[in-house]
Amino acid sequence: MKRVGDWVLLALLSAMVLAGCANNHKNRPAPVEDRSPNASRTPAKMVASSDNAGKPGYYSVKSGDTLIRIGMDNGHSWRDIARWNNIENPNLIETGQVLRVTPPEETGVVVRPVSSTNVVTSPAPANAASAPVPATNAAVLKSPASAASAPSNATPANNVATADAAEDAISFQWPTRGNVLAGFDEVKNKGVDIAGKAGDPVLAAADGKVVYAGSGLRGYGNLVIIKHNNTYLTAYAHNQTLLVKEDQAIKRGQKIAEMGNSDADQVKLHFEIRRQGKPVDPAKYLPAN
Repeated sequence: MKRVGDWVLLALLSAMVLAGCANNHKNRPAPVEDRSPNASRTPAKMVASSDNAGKPGYYSVKSGDTLIRIGMDNGHSWRDIARWNNIENPNLIETGQVLRVTPPEETGVVVRPVSSTNVVTSPAPANAASAPVPATNAAVLKSPASAASAPSNATPANNVATADAAEDAISFQWPTRGNVLAGFDEVKNKGVDIAGKAGDPVLAAADGKVVYAGSGLRGYGNLVIIKHNNTYLTAYAHNQTLLVKEDQAIKRGQKIAEMGNSDADQVKLHFEIRRQGKPVDPAKYLPAN
């Protein structure tokens, strides 16, 4: 009887141990893969493959580069370049990284110039009208073709060519009044330096949209960059105060900053016109001063 009792006791103990294991297993969550949008994943550093290095529309990052400079040198907003390349932190780009610097190809879609009609325009500051250059004094760069002269039976290719030519027909005005301290030089000076006093108004040279407003580009101080269309950017450097924000639509002659000497040896405005990212001589685009 004693042996039978031992067996019964052993059986009861075994049953209790098995039940405990079953309960522990029941309370343990099953292993699952987190597929939620907030799940931790390693973001893709680049969309462009290293095989694209050296090809048109791509750029290999060099030491000292920033997205702001890459954007200005290629005629685009740094935000667009970050988006095209899935860059989550614009401060983290690597030497040798290959970036797409032109819009991704979209079949049948032609990217058109910035239009202020579909962007809410912030009102110009109250004193913006204090020193605008009259529109009648501005030079208009006209190309042989114009949108108005396109034939009604024009092919899509002709329409694109006409639209591209129309982008060159843009009117620039002087961004401030003052003597030119230094003219354009492809190596030493990528724009013109204009004298003035601290606080003098800095005006937008043409309609467009602000693609950069800040002090993140070495050598330029407080800087505003305006994109006028898919061809032209203008840059306004060394300001004392910036009066606009990124993505703000701007009208020609609107006050966008006040002149200063940020990152400069004297009070002045450094003004650049860039055609498809390449600096060009502003004197060829501005009316006689």
